Amino acid sequence: MAKESEEQSFVLCIENKECEDLEKRKIYRVQPDDEAAKEGYLRIVDESGQDYLYPESYFILVELPREAQDALQAAS
Repeated sequence: MAKESEEQSFVLCIENKECEDLEKRKIYRVQPDDEAAKEGYLRIVDESGQDYLYPESYFILVELPREAQDALQAAS
């Protein structure tokens, strides 16, 4: 339960080259994955509803107000 109250990481998709399950200009929540991050990847739940690894360069980290984070969390 405490994990739910922690701030989440969100990114804005700026590239979707050869990735049909990503939408440019859409905000995605990052799933924690330290091993993937070491290799330059982010774990994202994409449009298929599954989490996959994507190049970190396809995204820009964005800081969202708590209200926006809660709204995005509720929508997923």
